[in-house]
Amino acid sequence: MKKFILLSISTILLASCTDLDVTPTSFVTKENFYNTDDDAIASVTAVYASLSYDGTEQSLFGRNLYFLTDMGTDYAAAGASAINQNVRAISALSYDANTDRVQVAWRQIYSGVNRANIAIDNIPKVQGTETLKARLINEAKFIRALLYFHAVRLWGGVPLVLHEPKSLAIEDLKADRATVDEVYTQIIKDLTDAEALPTTYTGTNVGRATSGAAKAILAKVYLTRKDWPNAILKAKEVINGGYGYGLFTNFSDIFNKATKNGKEHIFSVQFEPNQAGNGSSGSTFMRTSFAGFAPVEPADIISDVSLFYDIYAAGDTRRDATYAKQLLNPATGLLYTFPKPIFRKYLDVTILSNGANVSINFPIIRYADILVTLAEAINEQENAPTAEAYEAINKVRRRAFGKPIDTPDTTVDLAGLTKEQFKEAIFTERTKEFAQEGQRWFDLVRWGRLVSEVKKVPGKSAVSERNNLYPIPQSERDQNPDGLPQNLGY
Repeated sequence: MKKFILLSISTILLASCTDLDVTPTSFVTKENFYNTDDDAIASVTAVYASLSYDGTEQSLFGRNLYFLTDMGTDYAAAGASAINQNVRAISALSYDANTDRVQVAWRQIYSGVNRANIAIDNIPKVQGTETLKARLINEAKFIRALLYFHAVRLWGGVPLVLHEPKSLAIEDLKADRATVDEVYTQIIKDLTDAEALPTTYTGTNVGRATSGAAKAILAKVYLTRKDWPNAILKAKEVINGGYGYGLFTNFSDIFNKATKNGKEHIFSVQFEPNQAGNGSSGSTFMRTSFAGFAPVEPADIISDVSLFYDIYAAGDTRRDATYAKQLLNPATGLLYTFPKPIFRKYLDVTILSNGANVSINFPIIRYADILVTLAEAINEQENAPTAEAYEAINKVRRRAFGKPIDTPDTTVDLAGLTKEQFKEAIFTERTKEFAQEGQRWFDLVRWGRLVSEVKKVPGKSAVSERNNLYPIPQSERDQNPDGLPQNLGY
């Protein structure tokens, strides 16, 4: 805890005050900063930047969180190009409290939390527009809640830090683990406040957190907590709230840079090509998923083709939008066949030849997730799928097979299932729909299936019940061993 606070306490990252460009431009002292509306806007832009930029590491949602939420599961693995032993330990589920990928994720999450805290504490001091100040504070609360939602699921009870420290004295910098319930209570409070955010934005503000995004994350929070009535309530508020959300006709448009922040994207982390012009900053999914038109295994690979690539039925468009067995080489004009399917969602086929970071956003929550969330919560609440639950999941299936989304189709629609059969169908649909979107580990843990599913994959036999939580980084425990007790098994 001490490390990220010392880095953030006396500085604030400045960025454009007119849009979501998160390239840092300068540093100034906090005492001289909070004066104008532009200062307040810049401080919250810095909060957004914590999601997509890290000057020394791959960014949180640009790949680093992927190690924990995807590679530490069944469907993704470290390929031959992944030479970092810490990454390979995550893939093999043999990691421990000294594994640096876990430490970096912790640091990045708490760095974002600290930036949000500084903004929330100091924006009220600005002599500016009250409505703008209220909006910006709620944006910061949304991101704080989002970060804590990830933290509490990854580590269990975590330090609940809600204000910048009063001083640099060691006792002010220490923070003990809160309970899981305490963390969730704060998450729900922050997201409830964020429900007051605007429903939409225009121009350069598109991409900021909205009231619909707050409700959507709340739906996932309640689903995780098995609070079925509130999960249903919030999912329906998203669906029926007049936000204009919907499914893209084509699944592949979700990851098309030309349709960024479209009707299916409730909230996404914003990325631009070669963001910040700095090596690993921004999104590095493309360069780690694609090693060129050559028989070279990328760093991030599908773990088992038979368990994941081969499970798509004929005509399911999600397979070839999620994985690529063949791609056109723009340099030669020839269709290249890879030895093994590669991840495709974050590849920009217009610039494949140079391996640059690309401008495809990372979807935190999209409309399809809300539909499947509603279906799952109704099935659990009613102990059987209802017509509403069927329609929610069948919309997702119809789109997958290129059918009219709102027209019943007996060739793809689910029907006549028991509660357990419907639950298994949801499991299958989420496997096919959300690969490489930071969902898999949370789904497997929530369903109590992490160990059983991961054991099916060769090379991941080290998985055990301890892996239902990640270890508190040892470097953090060294600062506060009594207040940060370790999770079981580490």
